[in-house]
Amino acid sequence: MKIKKKNIAEGTKKDTSSSSPDQKGVIVAHHGIAVDILFESGERRMVKIKRRAGHVVGDNVVVQNNRLTRLPRRTELRRRDSRGSVRIVGANLDVLCVVVAQLPSPTPGYIDQAIVTARESDLMPVLVINKGDLEKSEEFVASLTAIYAGIVDIFAVSAVTGEGLDALESFMGQGFRSFFVGITGVGKSSLLNTICPALDLRVGELFEAGNRGCNTTTVSTLHTLKGGGELVDTPGFNEFGLVDISAQDLAGYFPGFEQAMESTCRFRDCRHRTEPGCAVSKLVLEGGISEERYTTYLEILDQLEAGEGRFKTRR
Repeated sequence: MKIKKKNIAEGTKKDTSSSSPDQKGVIVAHHGIAVDILFESGERRMVKIKRRAGHVVGDNVVVQNNRLTRLPRRTELRRRDSRGSVRIVGANLDVLCVVVAQLPSPTPGYIDQAIVTARESDLMPVLVINKGDLEKSEEFVASLTAIYAGIVDIFAVSAVTGEGLDALESFMGQGFRSFFVGITGVGKSSLLNTICPALDLRVGELFEAGNRGCNTTTVSTLHTLKGGGELVDTPGFNEFGLVDISAQDLAGYFPGFEQAMESTCRFRDCRHRTEPGCAVSKLVLEGGISEERYTTYLEILDQLEAGEGRFKTRR
């Protein structure tokens, strides 16, 4: 029996000596069939992966003999694309920075769906209003401030003049891992170039027709900020479809309904349309919730219910 134990120990020792030691790191860029990993030692190296392995920027991993093992995620950010597919776009995040601009203006409901997604994912939503140097930008900032002030932190900035960037950098420098998301052309890459000049990311221009942007970021990347914290830049998301948000839960995450959620509706499955004893409808009548907020909520609710119907049909 003792000889057998010794053989096992020797065999284990021999196997360990023939393999490379484990290396822990974080994925800082995703290239489809390979990822860049920043290891705890400071080394940065590309490791090949299967195309649909499910790894994303922000994942903590262990690499041994070029074999990558993903560690459990603390948080993950998911979105549904225009084809209905669910995509995980970032892991182990703290803050979702929703970047918007007067041109190109956000699509209806975009900001609200991003805030709902952040709250459902246990992330802190933040609104970053870029291009403060444009004409009539003050009116755009005022309109969004009237809706979201007191609900989320708002930073009005300009990547061109540097206005407001000190406050934004100070916020992110608290050690957060922030995720920049916004429709194509709102200036995410320009903001990163200003915050991290060494990156020198390519910046696009707006197309004349519809003032839509062209996508200059093609790979999701994680950057360490000199003032502290980390920031993930991604290709533009022109849509931000909700994932695993039920119609009943939508109101609980919807920006502007916070006061209503302190009360209780008569029916547990209330969708806040025309149900009697609805706390949301009551606040709308009393002026506690604006008609604009309520209309936007109903539009997103319609989309959710349509999605539920399509899912049931497929099943």
